[in-house]
Amino acid sequence: MTKSSTENPKTDPKDVSNQIKDPDQWTTGGEPMTGAQASYLKTLSEEAKEPKAFDPDLDKAEASKRIDALRKETGHA
Repeated sequence: MTKSSTENPKTDPKDVSNQIKDPDQWTTGGEPMTGAQASYLKTLSEEAKEPKAFDPDLDKAEASKRIDALRKETGHA
């Protein structure tokens, strides 16, 4: 059986394949953080007055976790 061309997996509430995954489960989590992550993490660490939260050598997964934590701390969540 083929799906109708009108079905949209992005709006199908039963389709959970596109849900946010834990950074530890990312296949690219071990790669260096992106430029956008580095910039946002630097900004958040300065706002939170926690400069040590920024480390230019973080991988994508760790950067994401720190961003999430700092967003909550600074009220950007």
